[in-house]
Amino acid sequence: MLLNRIFLTYALILFAYITLFFISLMIGEVNLNLIDIFTALFTNEDETLSLIVNESRLPRIIMAILIGMLLASSGSVTQTVFANPIADPYIIGIASAATFGAVVAYMFKIPDYYFGIFGFVCCCVFSLGIFKISKRASIATLLIIGIAVSSFLGAITSLCIYFIGEDSFRIVTWLMGYLGLASWDKVLIISLPLIFCLLYFYFHKNELNIILSGDEEARNLGVDAEKLKINLLIVSSFAVAFAVAFSGLIGFVGLVIPHIIRLMLRNYNNAIVLPLCTLLGGLFLLLCDTLARTIIAPVELPIGILTAFFGAPVFLYLALKVRRFL
Repeated sequence: MLLNRIFLTYALILFAYITLFFISLMIGEVNLNLIDIFTALFTNEDETLSLIVNESRLPRIIMAILIGMLLASSGSVTQTVFANPIADPYIIGIASAATFGAVVAYMFKIPDYYFGIFGFVCCCVFSLGIFKISKRASIATLLIIGIAVSSFLGAITSLCIYFIGEDSFRIVTWLMGYLGLASWDKVLIISLPLIFCLLYFYFHKNELNIILSGDEEARNLGVDAEKLKINLLIVSSFAVAFAVAFSGLIGFVGLVIPHIIRLMLRNYNNAIVLPLCTLLGGLFLLLCDTLARTIIAPVELPIGILTAFFGAPVFLYLALKVRRFL
């Protein structure tokens, strides 16, 4: 029965990927047909078509998939570590650190495309600092420290944005999520942390399953649960930091996608859940980005608005439906 559900889930996701991939290539400010798509992909007969498909839409599609995979896989691991259905890498303070970095970039009069770089650096420094401070503390203490420092950073950032005034619109827009600056170089860069994170998570899939049984049971089986959890949270935080650097803040992907997969499969085995979460996360973000750039074209909505629009009701439904996580 479980194998049938797994096979069906993979089949549905694959079909949805293929369908949405071609729809995303076809629609936009300039609508194309399948002949135009194949002409642009496999020939250089029309430079304009090639530019639209190969240099604009295709890297953006792949970028959306990769970032969705990063967010969903990190969210799945974080929920397992905290044994909490509302846990997410952002809860440790990634969002506040990224916002602070964007504000710092603006204060130094640095161009908009550096907002992500500064956000990434602040995310990394913040994460390392939090984990260093709580090195000998429990996971619960780590969470409390993260929330406290995050709130402090958020207060400073809000004060700065308030004094910046109307010019803070550029920062706010970046924070809402945007994939319009996607390029093949960025696709290559984001692929590296994605591959590393997925390999690390999957390599520790058995340990993840063990810590679901509790720290005491893990200790009896020879697993240092606290150390493993810290390492997993560090990798999760860096994964999200890379996503933030290239897309701004995109919420609810890491919260909702793991829930959907677990409910579909009625299974918590990370060897099964992690790959499917990763695939569905990429698909979900691709769907949201496609709608964001086409639903009221030529005006483009921030992708974070779409993920919240779809994610918040789904998460509320799941929170009410599922009383227990483990």
